[in-house]
Amino acid sequence: MRTIALCLTLALMPASAALFAQPTPLAANEQPMLSTSAAGVTSLATKPTSSTIGPFSRLALGGGISPLGINLQAAVNVNRHINLRGVGNIFNYSVNNFSTNGLNINGKLNFATAGASVDFYPFANHGFRISPGALLYNQNAVSANVAVAGGTSFSLNNVTYYASSTNPITGVGNLGLNTNKNAFTVTTGWGNMASRRHGHLSFPFEIGAAFVGSPSINMALTGGQACDANGQNCVNVTTDPSVQANLQAQIAKYKSDLDPFKYYPIINFGMAYSFRIR
Repeated sequence: MRTIALCLTLALMPASAALFAQPTPLAANEQPMLSTSAAGVTSLATKPTSSTIGPFSRLALGGGISPLGINLQAAVNVNRHINLRGVGNIFNYSVNNFSTNGLNINGKLNFATAGASVDFYPFANHGFRISPGALLYNQNAVSANVAVAGGTSFSLNNVTYYASSTNPITGVGNLGLNTNKNAFTVTTGWGNMASRRHGHLSFPFEIGAAFVGSPSINMALTGGQACDANGQNCVNVTTDPSVQANLQAQIAKYKSDLDPFKYYPIINFGMAYSFRIR
C-alpha cells in the first residue's frame, strides 16, 4: 500500500504545478486598470470645449455713418438668435444761397435721433438679420432765414411780387421731419455686432426706413414791403391780407408736395467691437 500511495503522489505533483502555472482568465467585460486609466485620459483630452455663450454676456460698441449723420450703436446678446440694440445719430449742416420762387434761403440742418431695435437672426451662424424697432427721440429739422433783395421778384401762389428797393423782404421758415415723435422702424442687414463666435471685430450694414409721418412746414414773412413791377403800390407783407393769403396757399402747396415723404431712409455702415461682460 505504501508503495502505491507513493507512486500516486509522485504522479500528481507535476500536474498540480502545471495547473498553478496557467494565468487566470479575465471576464469579457473587464479591462486592465492601466488600460482603463489611459482611455479616460485620452477621452478628456479630446473632448471639445463648449461654445455656448450665455444671455447678456457680450456687449458690442460701434460707430459709422448714415444719411442722418454720425452713427453710434450698442448691442447685447439675448440668445442665439436675438440681440437688443440701441442706436443714435447726430448731424449739423449749413445750406447757403438756396433759392426757390425767388426766395433766397440760408438754412441749417439739425439731425438728432435715438432709437432701439430687436435684431433677429433666422440663421444663428450667419450674419443676415431682420430688425424691427422704434425711434424714441426725433429732432430732425431744417431751419432757415428767408430774404428777397430789393427790386427782385418773388412769387406766392403763382402771384408775382417785387421786393421794395428801400425795404426788402425778410422771413423765416422751418421744415420738420418729426411729425411722429415716436416712429416705427424696420431694417434688414448683415453682420452680428455681439458675435457668437468669440470674435471681436465686425462690420455691420443695414438698410431700411423710419415711418415718421408727413413732414411739417411753416414759413412767415417778418418784414419788408411787396410792390408791383414798377415799384409802386407797396404793402407791408406782415399785415397785408392778400399777401398773407397767398403765403398760406403757397405753404399748403409745399405740404402737398412733401406729403408722400412719410418716411426717411435708414442706411448705416460702420465697425463694431464686442467683448465679454460676464
